[in-house]
Amino acid sequence: MKVYVDADACPVKDIIISEGRSAQIPVILVTSFSHFSNAEQPSGVETIYVDSGADAADYRIMKLAETGDIIVTQDYGLASLGLAKGNIVLHHKGFRYTNENIDQLLQTRYLSAMARKGGKRTKGPKPFTAEDREQFKKLFKQIISSLE
Repeated sequence: MKVYVDADACPVKDIIISEGRSAQIPVILVTSFSHFSNAEQPSGVETIYVDSGADAADYRIMKLAETGDIIVTQDYGLASLGLAKGNIVLHHKGFRYTNENIDQLLQTRYLSAMARKGGKRTKGPKPFTAEDREQFKKLFKQIISSLE
């Protein structure tokens, strides 16, 4: 098992790396070249750089992930693909994507996009909070321990 992180805008990379290392689960950060860093990652953590094009990180994650791997993303499209492939897919705000909730999430995203296209203003995501961070950490640890 491995953990793949859609890492460009992921605010919980440090939690994933820390908990992944503790459980000896490899962590792969997939990020665009525009976020390139010479910083050395700890053992068990790999960074894969992809082009800055739309969905480049998503395509690479889907190419690499195997059934049962964990994917952390805020992208509903990637979450949907991961679920179809048999992955465990988590959002950084501490909820798990499921076959039961993904259709509603995709529908809401579509309706918001259509409203914006029609000139209406829609609300953006709520700010990421310390509570979200703790909720993610709790869920991530729970998922890892259930797979051991």
